[in-house]
Amino acid sequence: MKKWIAVLAAAMVITAGCSSKETEKKEATEHKEKQVEVDEVVAPEELPYQFPLTGVGTDEESSDRAVAVVVNNHPKARPQSGLNNADIVHEVLAEGDVTRFVAIFQSEQPEKVGPVRSAREYFIGLASGFDSFFIAHGYSPEAKDMLERGVIDNINGMQYDGTLFKRADFRKAPHNSYITYENIVKGAEKKGYELDKAPAPAVFLSSEEAEGLEGTPAEEFMVKYGSPSFDLIYEYDAEQQKYHRFNGSEESVDLESKDHILLDNILVVQMDHRIIDNAGRREIDMKSGGKGYLFQKGKVNEIQWKNEAGRIVPYKDGARAGFVPGKTWINIVPSISDVSFDSQP
Repeated sequence: MKKWIAVLAAAMVITAGCSSKETEKKEATEHKEKQVEVDEVVAPEELPYQFPLTGVGTDEESSDRAVAVVVNNHPKARPQSGLNNADIVHEVLAEGDVTRFVAIFQSEQPEKVGPVRSAREYFIGLASGFDSFFIAHGYSPEAKDMLERGVIDNINGMQYDGTLFKRADFRKAPHNSYITYENIVKGAEKKGYELDKAPAPAVFLSSEEAEGLEGTPAEEFMVKYGSPSFDLIYEYDAEQQKYHRFNGSEESVDLESKDHILLDNILVVQMDHRIIDNAGRREIDMKSGGKGYLFQKGKVNEIQWKNEAGRIVPYKDGARAGFVPGKTWINIVPSISDVSFDSQP
């Protein structure tokens, strides 16, 4: 890999006594050779409808409700299942340096997703912005109270472990809880929830606007979360016009298909974090707005983010910044200085 892979690999050697940059290079190359060819994204204006959270064109109007799943990102939970099918993934700290994902599915339904992990109050807030059906396995005291009060439609593995949620035998708890999309639908039916109302659409660029994007070159960048196992590297593939994601120096792939997670928009936003209990749980200010970066097409722009009806939305020069049609990853960090790229002043 290039510069940032070397930096992260060196950190992994120091902290974990492991390593081989050459092996990582070889494995990354092999993964790329095996990658299933990515379907060309059809320009939204060439088809009568668009999926609301990707902006990708479709022949039929989508009425599917968004589904939000809390997915484990502990090293023992990697590679995960289903993240390559998510329209939007929020990556945010839980306790310590450990991040978790709140993955939003709408345009695609994963056959299986997981490992599923426990909810936090701010995970529910992120899911609520899309009027999602919320899936988690476990909860903090604050999250449990919110779920029991019906703040969001949900099912939880604490009530359905072994029925709707299944334990994999190749991993140990708490890193082995999975749910199929079929069981997500069964759970909604069991609780009487509807799954036929699509979320409000995000704002997307036209094909011409996407191709004409301006910004500082940023084909490689790093996002730090305080531990080499959770620090990230993103690398732009000019041929595919998408970013690859590396976590702990290993490329993020789907467990079953081995497909790479390929991204069109990466939004990194700074939010105030505060420890609130002896377990290290956090309170994160997701409402006040603040600084951020938006990476698209190998370029980066400084943005300001706002919370609009629960969604994290980028603004540039006072106007809402559009997304490139495709998939989006949102990294929530305590400080914007946790982001590093070569062209940064």
